This record gives sequence, C-alpha cells and structure tokens, in this order.
Amino acid sequence: MQIVLRGAAAGYEAEHTARLFFPGAEKAVQLPETGDFVLAVSHEKTDFVLLRRGTSLCWRTAERAPDADAEYALCSLLYTLLRQETGQNPPWGMMTGVRPVRIIHDLRAMGATEAQIEERFLGHFACSPEKFHLAREIADRQRPVLAGADPMDCSVYAGIPFCPTRCSYCSFVSRTVGDKATQALVQPYVDKLCRELTAIRQTVDHCGLRIRTFYIGGGTPTSLSAAQLEQLMAHIANTFDLAALDEYTVEAGRPDCTDAEKLRILKKYGATRISINPQTFSDQVLRNIGRCHTAQDIVDCFREARAAGHDNINMDLIAGLPGDTVEGFAHSLEQAISLEPENITVHTLTLKRASNLVVEHRAAAYDDVAAMLARCTALEAAGYQPYYLYRQKGTLQNLENIGWSKPGKACLYNIYIMEEIHSILSAGAGGSTKLVIPGKRHGKIERIFNFKYPTEYIDRFDEILARKQGVEDFYERCAAQTLCQP
Repeated sequence: MQIVLRGAAAGYEAEHTARLFFPGAEKAVQLPETGDFVLAVSHEKTDFVLLRRGTSLCWRTAERAPDADAEYALCSLLYTLLRQETGQNPPWGMMTGVRPVRIIHDLRAMGATEAQIEERFLGHFACSPEKFHLAREIADRQRPVLAGADPMDCSVYAGIPFCPTRCSYCSFVSRTVGDKATQALVQPYVDKLCRELTAIRQTVDHCGLRIRTFYIGGGTPTSLSAAQLEQLMAHIANTFDLAALDEYTVEAGRPDCTDAEKLRILKKYGATRISINPQTFSDQVLRNIGRCHTAQDIVDCFREARAAGHDNINMDLIAGLPGDTVEGFAHSLEQAISLEPENITVHTLTLKRASNLVVEHRAAAYDDVAAMLARCTALEAAGYQPYYLYRQKGTLQNLENIGWSKPGKACLYNIYIMEEIHSILSAGAGGSTKLVIPGKRHGKIERIFNFKYPTEYIDRFDEILARKQGVEDFYERCAAQTLCQP
C-alpha cells in the first residue's frame, strides 16, 4: 500500500490517518501504475480521497465549508472512507498523537467544560467511549501532580546504551556488552557520563532549578559491571542532593545481568524505585525475542530485589510478542500480579523500522493483541490503577501503553515526561534534553540533542559539554521575557 498526498492541507495528519488502517504503507510522490494506494487531495474548496485495493476503486468528494479546518476536513473524509471500506474501527478514532491524556489537561487549562472535552474525543476524534473514559480517568488521577508543579522544576535522565543482548523488538541505540569492541567503550563511557552529570548539576544551580526526579534508563543500566555501576551511583550521590528528590528510578530490567550485588549497590546509593522487566513469563516467547534467561530467573531476581530492601518495583509486560497467545499473556499478567510489584506497565508491541523484528522481515499481524489488553481488568481487580498512558506510531492495532500502580506508587517521572510538565535534562549517548518554558505548558518545547552513538559521544565529548550552555541561554531568555511583560 502506498500513500499519495496532494494539496496544502494534505500532510502529516493525512499520511498518518491512512496508516491507522495500513500501518506498513509507504509515502509515494507519484500514483503507482499498479498496486494498492490511498490518495488524498486538498483543493481550494473541496477534498477528494480515493482507495485502490486490487481491482476495487472507491472514492469520496466533499465541499469544504469556508470556515472549516482544511486539514481536519480532509482527514475526516479520508478516515470515513477507510473505515467503511476496511471494516476497521480504530479504538482511538482519528487521533494520531501520542499523548491523549495531555489533550484533556490542555483543554481543562483553557477552560473547556467536561462536556466539551467529551465531545472533542467522541465527536471530533471519533474515539471510542472506552478509550475516552480511560484517558479521563488517568487525567483525573494526574491532576494533583500537575497542581503541585513549580515553574522551575526539572528532572534528570541518564542513559546507559548497553545491553547483554538485543531484543528483537528494540530500536534503541544500544550496544551488546558481550563483544570486545563494546567492552572497550563501557568504561570510557561511564567516565564521560559522570563528567556530563557534573556539568548538569552546575547548570541546574546556575539556572536556579529544582530537581524533582532522577531516572537512569537504557539500554540496561545493570549491564555495567558492579564496579562501574557503583562508580556511577556513587558519583550521582556525591554530586546531587538525593534527599531533596521526590523519586530516583534505576532500570534493573534484565535478570541476565542483574544480580544481588548490583541490587545492593542500587539500594546503597539511594535508588527509591527500580524496574525489573520480564516482558513475558513464557520461556518460549523469551527465546523468540532474543532473551537469554528464563521466567524463573525473573522471579529469582525480583526476590533478590526485595531481599536487598527495594520496596518500589516496576515490571514491564508487552502484549503481542512473537509466538505469544491471549492465554499466555494472561498467564504473564497473573504471574506479575502474584509477585505484588508496586507498578506494572503494559506495553503494546510497536513495530519499529530499526528493530530486528522488522529488519529481518519477521513481523506479523497479531490479531489477538486487543484481546490481550482486555485481560488487564485483572490489574484493577488486584488493586492497581492506571496512572499514565501514551501511544506510539507503529503500535499494533493503534493501541496504547499504560502504566498501572498501587495507590500512592505512581512513577512521577513517567507523568512528567509524558505530559511535558517541566524540563528534562538528559545525559548520555542519544540523550534529548527537553526544555519547557516555565509556567507555560502550552509553549513551544526546545530540544538539545546529544550525539547518538557511544563512540561519537566519547570522541566528541567537549561538544556535549558546550551544548549545556544552551540550557542556561534558554532560562536566561525566559527570565528576560518575564521581566519584560507588563
């Protein structure tokens, strides 16, 4: 399937409206002589959409009202045609954005009534009532977090781009620590990361920011040796005021590189929340995705974490993994619930172009993924509450990822980064610092990027440090604009 767009209003939204129905469709410049395609054309006063599948042609034409949003009118016409012709009814309707909950927050901030918000979801976006009610429930649960936000808050993220093996669904910039070339990079990387974190602390102090949460992610942070992990954790403890943090998360995701000593180190140096991420409790599915551990290893790692004193643990599961079934996913849910972690995050598999699952042409359409997510009612029955939600392009059946937590155990960092409440200062290879204008969540977000690959990060580290000046410049501009306001 190819997507062909014509006219000023036929852009990003029309392209991704087509992909709601044909996820693997490629954008084309010219109409193909053979093969299937979607055509969307925006004229000055009318819109035209056409679908060719096999020997079948179907189309719609509509005159656009003078005051209509041209982009929305075209997408609505295209959505109606594709829904009728494919028989599909996307649960999130026409919504192509990744942050449905933020739409509710933003509408409330602008003074919209609850009835107007409901109409926005059910009418404008053609969202299902079930998904709207889920988004609204999460928005309500996040309200106290948003209300407590200070304009000069921020969070810090440190990335470890190394893993013991590469999972088939993963598209992150991550090197496997088993090969000699990568092993030679790890220690220089940790040394440079510590230096960058020192620079971030200096920047925070200069700008008058308050760090609310700290998050070490990956890759897999515990793929570092115990000595390297202790070096990093000790440096953070000596550089930042951990007692002032509301939350300090470290991903200890995989049992094939997380042991009792590393769990002890995480606890010793102040981590208040960790992740141990099974993705599935099926040994066969674990092998399918390239993991070199068993489900029992996950259980053993979890128990070692409890023994080390960790009392706030997250576990990730993924619906739609190769070879999984509805019953298998339900078993994984039951196993995770039986361990009683404080958080369980349920992701829907996303097919990303850089992942082995797609590159090696082993991707498949998992028809049962919606039925898998339907089993998450077991989480509610066990006392978990949905507290954050996001969507991604390429997610199976246009579904979502949801974080569930026991009451009072929601991950603040997840809410902060997804709802873009305050700035996130990012360290490490592939890091993306997101700068939010103080007090203006609706304002334009500025970004400062680190180099993507570990080798480049190490070799061009002086440039990384120089870019930190961009954070100070941003807050100086914000302060100047505030002072100039009447």
